[in-house]
Amino acid sequence: MDSNKRPESMARITTPELAEAFIAEQIAAVKAQVGDKKVLLALSGGVDSSVVAALLIKAIGKQLVCVHVNHGLMRKGESEQVIEVFRNQLDANLIYIDATDRFLDLLKDVAEPEKKRKIIGGEFIKVFDEEASKLEGISFLAQGTIYPDILESDGVKAHHNVGGLPEDMQFELVEPVKLLYKDEVRVVGKALGLPASMVDRQPFPGPGLGVRCLGAITRDRLNALREADAILREEFEKNGLNQTVWQYFIAVPDMKSVGVKDDKRYEGWPAIIRAVNTTDAMSATIEEIPYALLHHITARITAEVEGINRVLYDLTPKPIGTIEWE
Repeated sequence: MDSNKRPESMARITTPELAEAFIAEQIAAVKAQVGDKKVLLALSGGVDSSVVAALLIKAIGKQLVCVHVNHGLMRKGESEQVIEVFRNQLDANLIYIDATDRFLDLLKDVAEPEKKRKIIGGEFIKVFDEEASKLEGISFLAQGTIYPDILESDGVKAHHNVGGLPEDMQFELVEPVKLLYKDEVRVVGKALGLPASMVDRQPFPGPGLGVRCLGAITRDRLNALREADAILREEFEKNGLNQTVWQYFIAVPDMKSVGVKDDKRYEGWPAIIRAVNTTDAMSATIEEIPYALLHHITARITAEVEGINRVLYDLTPKPIGTIEWE
């Protein structure tokens, strides 16, 4: 039987009971596969890698080595949350690398989106490799592959693979959630005791805020983007829109316009709100946000975020506009 094919008899995991049964089954499978050897995991803080980490900690504890690379393009509070949940609460064997300067220095003056993605992806692999080569006795590589990754790529998940690991480091893969759909991964994550803010996280591109800080990234504009995005997320959560909107974020273009602040002319960037609904990410519709809330979000962002003096709402469905701006 193809181990990458979900058996027809497998019930959809929708309840805590089904999740508990799945967890018990996977713990046994992981222990049998890994024995007393060490497992390496790139822990991004995303839903899939977080659930895999929590599951493996339950199964093999400190035999799991988690590496979290902060590329400086995370959303506000994300790396801090990874440390809090995994190191402080779950007592994980966690290596944290703040590589902010390294990434931002490489991205200086690079405006082309494809080039930015390549730099971020390539450097991530380098940083991960450097850490991996310092570690002794790693025999396995854990990955947060989920079933749609396998379906989309016919079993070849190059985009998901950490890739680029040195030729002499041949790892066997540990992929405990590879037969699950995203909604099931979330149910399992909750059963493992992960916080809702982590388990219900929105999809977040690998290059992070790098593809939302449009054009060449500067630290001040990246910082403005991060703060504005945090306000948007906070207001959507407060108003229950995080339950009904599939993905929402801010993009900040590399352009300025004139505004007025404290009776003086003030040049600043616009913050563009994107809020879309989709079932499959192939097409997306625009969410209708109450005007009163949009006014409130605008007032907060323009008052609280240094450098932003306008807020725009992107009304473009997909097709014609992709979900991300870059």
